[in-house]
Amino acid sequence: MKHNATKVKFFCKNSENIMISINPQTKIQHLYLRAGFGESLTFIENNKKENVEKLVSQLFKESQEAKDIQIVDSNELKIGRFLLADKDEKKEMIKDSIAKIKDLNLIWLDRMTERKGMLREKMTLFWHGHFACQSVNVFFIQKQNNTLRKHALGKFGDLLHAISKDSAMLQFLNNRQNRKDRPNENFAREVMELFTLGRGHYTEQDIKNAARAFTGWDFEMNGDFVLRRFRHDYGEKTFLGKVGKFEGEDILNMILENKQTAKFITTKIYKYFVNEMVNEEIVNQLATSFYQSDYDIGKLMREIFTSDWFYEAQNIGVRIKSPIEYLTILRKQFDLSFSDKEPLVFLQKVLGQMLFYPPNVAGWKEGKAWIDSTTIVIRTQLPEMLYRMGEITLQAKEDGDVNTEFFAKNKLRTIKATYDWKDFITILSKEKQEDAFYKIANYLFQVPVAEETKKILLQSIRNEDSEEGIKNLIMAMVSLPEYQVC
Repeated sequence: MKHNATKVKFFCKNSENIMISINPQTKIQHLYLRAGFGESLTFIENNKKENVEKLVSQLFKESQEAKDIQIVDSNELKIGRFLLADKDEKKEMIKDSIAKIKDLNLIWLDRMTERKGMLREKMTLFWHGHFACQSVNVFFIQKQNNTLRKHALGKFGDLLHAISKDSAMLQFLNNRQNRKDRPNENFAREVMELFTLGRGHYTEQDIKNAARAFTGWDFEMNGDFVLRRFRHDYGEKTFLGKVGKFEGEDILNMILENKQTAKFITTKIYKYFVNEMVNEEIVNQLATSFYQSDYDIGKLMREIFTSDWFYEAQNIGVRIKSPIEYLTILRKQFDLSFSDKEPLVFLQKVLGQMLFYPPNVAGWKEGKAWIDSTTIVIRTQLPEMLYRMGEITLQAKEDGDVNTEFFAKNKLRTIKATYDWKDFITILSKEKQEDAFYKIANYLFQVPVAEETKKILLQSIRNEDSEEGIKNLIMAMVSLPEYQVC
């Protein structure tokens, strides 16, 4: 069967759209798509009538442990060698570090496909975009990622303090150049604008004084935080209306005392996990609870995932999958295996989201920003091309990021993959084609499929045997625009 990609038009449902009836299976899938990266057909079939609160508790229980990912340890840093190396040797060492970041990328991508810990990994991905950062030092990047994972469901205050003393972040935001005689405001500005309060909730004077409080915040070559006392400004500072000889930690604590921080973080979490169209009343209630809980992230997420409004029709099927979500959900739903995983990094670049390489300190733009004329063609054709040919050759666009040139040096890459159809065949092979269609549609889509589309798809497989018909039907369906949202 040959299937042509459908022209895509994305939209968000609102009160003017036709309200759809949400069945229990769709609700369960909604939970696992938002709190994780979806689940297998067998898992959904076995749990589609399960109590939501029970499944949420299970997700939290399975994510209690923060299991580090590791590709290097401090003994491999070779600090002395790097300091003594000439220009060419340093260039090679950096190249080797970037290659190891690729390996770290693939380890994390694999971790996301695991059931145990999926909520923690989804939260780590969220914080990875919130505290966006780049470094060519694989040890620093690994350390930061594990810091995000450790605090992903803990107290936001602990996470903020930890990431503010993180070597990769201090380096990325130029705080090594922040000295009492020559303050650099970059770190202080981004902490307030992007990480906590949001633009418009502080003054330029607040930035200047916060920068003074962060002078001397630095790190050793092994990544450990250090305060360079001879570079630090111990003088009196005015910040958010208060006066004192504030240190960097004091600045962070005063930011946390400001309820606007709870509102800012809650709004961003709501947009990411619920809906880009913010319900102000709900967000205000969540923010108040978040603030009163001393910024307990886990408590906030549990409140979201167990609320009735989370499962209302206007919040289901309205999120365009990010490239990482798209790839991970595809891998999980079809138990997709790759003979060589390295091209998965290249595929991330092609689709517009590479782990450890955010476009800037503001992180990735969500929603419709993921879709353009190039990425939608790849998204709609990739699953079927992998199935039909077993391989696909892609070309990455230039993005102007010198740190990702390493992954695009050979612009044409071949990606081979194998689907595991066992679950689908076992569950669907005895169904009539129309019944199989509805079962597949209920599993793959969080939005309804047009009746005309259903007729076209069923007609195209009318004369095929059961197993082949199921495979062809599924391949046609994952090529539809409905598969791009969750």
